Amino acid sequence: METLWWSTLFFFFIFKASTLKIINPGDVIKDGGETLESENGTFEMGFFSPGNSNNRYIGIWYKFSNTTVVWVANREAPVSDNNGVLSFDNNGILTLFNETNGVVWYTNPNTSRTPHEPVLQLFDSGNLVVKEKNEDDSKNFFWESFDFPSDNLLPGMKIGINLITGFEYYISSWKSSDDPSQGQYSLRIDPHGYPQVVLKKGSETVYRAGSWDGHYLSARKPDDNPIPLYSYNFVINENEIYFKSELKNSSFISRYTMDPSGLMQRFIWNQMKNEWQVYSTAQADGCSTYGLCGSYASCKSGRFPLCSCLEGFKPKSSMNTSDGCSRTTLLGCSGDGFLKQRRLALPDTSKSWANGSMNLKECEEFCVKNCACTAYANLDVTKGSGCLVWLDELIDITEFSQDVQPLYIRLPISELDKIQRKMEKKKAVIIAISIIVPMGSMVTLFLLYKLKKNLSNKGKTKEKMEMQIFDFATIANATNNFSSNNKLGQGGFGNVYKGMLKEGKEIAVKRLSKDSGQGFDEFKSEVTLIVKLQHRNLVKLFGCCIKGDERMLIYEYLPNKSLDNFIFGCLVEIK
Repeated sequence: METLWWSTLFFFFIFKASTLKIINPGDVIKDGGETLESENGTFEMGFFSPGNSNNRYIGIWYKFSNTTVVWVANREAPVSDNNGVLSFDNNGILTLFNETNGVVWYTNPNTSRTPHEPVLQLFDSGNLVVKEKNEDDSKNFFWESFDFPSDNLLPGMKIGINLITGFEYYISSWKSSDDPSQGQYSLRIDPHGYPQVVLKKGSETVYRAGSWDGHYLSARKPDDNPIPLYSYNFVINENEIYFKSELKNSSFISRYTMDPSGLMQRFIWNQMKNEWQVYSTAQADGCSTYGLCGSYASCKSGRFPLCSCLEGFKPKSSMNTSDGCSRTTLLGCSGDGFLKQRRLALPDTSKSWANGSMNLKECEEFCVKNCACTAYANLDVTKGSGCLVWLDELIDITEFSQDVQPLYIRLPISELDKIQRKMEKKKAVIIAISIIVPMGSMVTLFLLYKLKKNLSNKGKTKEKMEMQIFDFATIANATNNFSSNNKLGQGGFGNVYKGMLKEGKEIAVKRLSKDSGQGFDEFKSEVTLIVKLQHRNLVKLFGCCIKGDERMLIYEYLPNKSLDNFIFGCLVEIK
């Protein structure tokens, strides 16, 4: 299992006298005394010390994993000893006192309403709430810990901004594993332009999760689908902007956390192994760094170099591809067009404008009329509706290997023509390759076939070279022009004649009758068969003669006739 920063934490708990479910006015929780537990026992609240620190804090942790603290009350004001006391009064105020009865930390109600029967309750969601005794509507809560996240984003917790009060809710890292006070990193909503989720180091953006596209955050990878056990909600109205997720199945335990280095990971509790397991990491590759490639350039994981200019743009510096890119040809405002890109994540939207009621055609027309517009896209990819336009340089663009939401980038017509010609050449090459490769394969197969056939023919030629081809005149002279005196016998195939070659060799000539019905193929097969069946007990074939319709086989002459005469002749005599 991957080593997690919080796995090294050591939490020092003093013996607990009892566990409470609800705290009423006048009740207190002493360090080493009671703890507050959620209804089903999922979460617990009490005093703890992180890591190697001796300081004491009020925190909330999973009861089944008490080293996993998800919320800290007095992050910036620890108690230096074990004498802290947490009290709850009639006004619904939660106050932490030190040994000298000094106020270390307290809650500030989010309403001017005065509670009648306030109670403090820890929900199974991990939310610590001050509410009326019989009130369960979250809109009427006096105070809740979910409005003040620490370094964990739990289901039901939101990050965002109240546009009326200016109050902001966000998660922030610990300074270290020993110090839960607010560190350098924070995950929050950037409200500028079209709102988006960003990770900041101080005031500097270092990672961008993206804006809402109707399905999820736009900077995600195509195969990085939201967990199906969650429902996601991104709200933008005149009162507030926020993003949150809710669990569909309460038996599924997951949290999104940020470590002191700003690394954000989602963990899932494995009940079989009794441990937390990493489900996903936000900064999973080299392209996670915000604005790594500069303006008008895309970053693609696995490519070298990572950065490359978008089509229609050129590097600002030949020495450094991360300096960004500039236009090859400047825009003329009128007469520009748009290049549709299917594999680019939507750029930073902090300098953009959005309209939810416009369609894509109206969005294009709006962009054409506005000389500051550099690109446009649909606002809601699930419905194919809404308009999102960029009014400055495009920055922080990730390139994927799969198609995502289309982005239409503004370019001069001359550049679009160049790109079109380039695409046509590329298409022609692809078509040519698609034709040449199969044809090449066919030619290769044909050549292999010819080679095999030639090798086979060489074998046949060798066979033929072992058999002499006689001309017709030679055979005619040898048989006295096929004289009846030279005739040895006949059959359905034709006549057999005795002959004498000039060198004195006696032969038997089998002359195929024209009425035998045996064609050239049958004759050829017979010759091939006899050649292959050469044996000392079989008549030897010297050769053949073919002239026009004449077909003859030239055998050795057997003066004692055939062997069958001796075999079958003897049988007749015995009989």
